[in-house]
Amino acid sequence: MAFDSLADFFTMGTHGLYVWSTYGFSLSALLILILNTLGKRRKIRDQLCKRFLRDQNA
Repeated sequence: MAFDSLADFFTMGTHGLYVWSTYGFSLSALLILILNTLGKRRKIRDQLCKRFLRDQNA
């Protein structure tokens, strides 16, 4: 095992702050990307539904 204890794992010597902040930044970026994509998908779907209904009534 690379670390003697769980505390050593989280501190990772002197690199813990860098490692965990990088993980946090990466996960935040992925979450923002997913939420942005879902929002745009919903907006496009709503626009297509409105266009379809408008074309059906015309």
